[in-house]
Amino acid sequence: MIRDVLVWLATVPGKGPGEYDPSWSEAFASSLNLWSITEGTHVLSLMLFAGTIFLVDLRLLGVAFKTTPVSVISDRVLPLTVAGFVLMVITGVALFYAKPLLYYHNLWFRLKLIFLAVAVINILIFHFRVQRDRAAWDAAPRPPSKVRASAAVSLTAWICVIAVGRFIAYDWYECGKALPHWANVAQSCATSEYGAVDLSEVAPQ
Repeated sequence: MIRDVLVWLATVPGKGPGEYDPSWSEAFASSLNLWSITEGTHVLSLMLFAGTIFLVDLRLLGVAFKTTPVSVISDRVLPLTVAGFVLMVITGVALFYAKPLLYYHNLWFRLKLIFLAVAVINILIFHFRVQRDRAAWDAAPRPPSKVRASAAVSLTAWICVIAVGRFIAYDWYECGKALPHWANVAQSCATSEYGAVDLSEVAPQ
């Protein structure tokens, strides 16, 4: 079902009457400069967003900016965090639209979505539960353990998002290659245009 929607997204909207007329998705993916500009902007906006998040997380861990209240740091970097987040989402959605099937069957992209979900859930828990009593530890050099735990999860999740996002560019686990069974299953290679080739079934040369 999901793949059918992505096939339609990649091939139908904007498709011209000619057999070889590209859809909007195909035109975007094959563009000379637009793809590179969008990808570069996505990376820079991720750096801006994650960088400001890291500043707050390091303060929440009690390892940096110990004399500055948490609220002061948060208020100062919040506009940059929001700007980075908005740009990151817009460019990320655009990049996915250009190559939806490639990303759908990409192990690293799927891991990135998992770590993104962990990071977002952690943010929601922090804002709606952990920081409800912030006034009690706002100026403390070393915040309570629940605060430090949330900051540690945040740092770990965003580092993983950046790391696996970088790996997307590599074809180590590309469908159609001889892969371990778990890799074929993890990225639904059986339904991809390249199929699933199980490494255990490939005869040694």
